[in-house]
Amino acid sequence: MLWWQLVIRGVVSGGVIVGASELAKRYDLLGAILISLPLMSIITIIWLYNDTSDTEKIADFATEIMWLVIPSLVLFFSLPIFLHRGMDFWPALGLACGLTIVAYGIGVGLVTKYANSA
Repeated sequence: MLWWQLVIRGVVSGGVIVGASELAKRYDLLGAILISLPLMSIITIIWLYNDTSDTEKIADFATEIMWLVIPSLVLFFSLPIFLHRGMDFWPALGLACGLTIVAYGIGVGLVTKYANSA
């Protein structure tokens, strides 16, 4: 892959994140909608297909994403709970991330055991 292709990919990916954070400053719900869309997954799937043209690889990748969305929800359940209970932002974020890492460990184990055997 050429270096300029990597730069374009970085600019597009970063642009989505910056756009969502700027939108969220003004409109919480619109920022949340933008970032909740699977844009990064779609962009990655497109780039993976362009690089490999391997539809089986795309299908496996999409299946693994689907299974790993579930443990990512731990962050979005736990962080608001910690913050609403008065925990400071950084400790709440750290604890929520820690719980999410544990959930991902469990999720990766389940994906490895069940999703790849199907």
